[in-house]
Amino acid sequence: MKRGYFILSLAILALGATVYFASCSEKSTLGSSGGISTGDTTGLVIAGHLAAADFPDIPSTYTEAIKNNYRIFYGHTSHGSQIVTGMSMLRDSFPTLDYNNGDGTLQLTEYSDDLGGTGDTSWAPITRQRLNDQGSDFNMVIWSWCGGCSDNTEAGINAYLNKFAELEADYPNVIFVYMTGHLDGTGPDGNLYARNNQIRAYCEANGKILFDFADIESYDPDGNYYPDETDACVWCSTWCSENECFECDGCAHSHCFNCYLKGRAFWWMMARIAGWDGN
Repeated sequence: MKRGYFILSLAILALGATVYFASCSEKSTLGSSGGISTGDTTGLVIAGHLAAADFPDIPSTYTEAIKNNYRIFYGHTSHGSQIVTGMSMLRDSFPTLDYNNGDGTLQLTEYSDDLGGTGDTSWAPITRQRLNDQGSDFNMVIWSWCGGCSDNTEAGINAYLNKFAELEADYPNVIFVYMTGHLDGTGPDGNLYARNNQIRAYCEANGKILFDFADIESYDPDGNYYPDETDACVWCSTWCSENECFECDGCAHSHCFNCYLKGRAFWWMMARIAGWDGN
């Protein structure tokens, strides 16, 4: 396994996974219309390409807080597994990033489903069920998109945002993480660009936590912008031909370096949630 593009010299956090997932589910339901409700909010945290770059700055003092304080329920299919693959890649180089390995490691329970298509909110009752299960101790919920953000509508995204806000209001002790959809090659003039910006604008206006999946795919570590990129991350191959990159056994739909960057951004987000100010 090659060394990563930064040589990291810190003891970091710990995350984990319990299930591996197949391809994206195919779901489409009628969208809903209307305004956005906000529910309870936490401080704004946006984990994008700059978060991946700042991963080495995470103070090691937050390691134990993350391990001991967060129990995550994560709904995803193949694209969402990229985050877990990235976490696994980091763990291979940093044993302190151990996960789902008993006491002292942060638990991540995966569920094989995603946010679906336009207006699909079937994930909301699943979330309620898992949070209401006897003995459930989840205090963080994350759902990812597969391809359902690309052909979504403004009303459909509002349905997603409203349902998340309802869950936040009903479960004030649970942290909910929003997400943008993966790149699809349609660029700044495409529908995905508008829908992702709709999600970003809502999160910024309402102090939410956002894992910006698309933003991570849009920039290489040198800061070059690839607005017309796809989830395959063509620039990843080019960049890794000129720089040392970590290898993996496979990154769903994409290049291992894309998964690696998402793992870094995820740890950065977790540290911010745990109270790190990012400086």
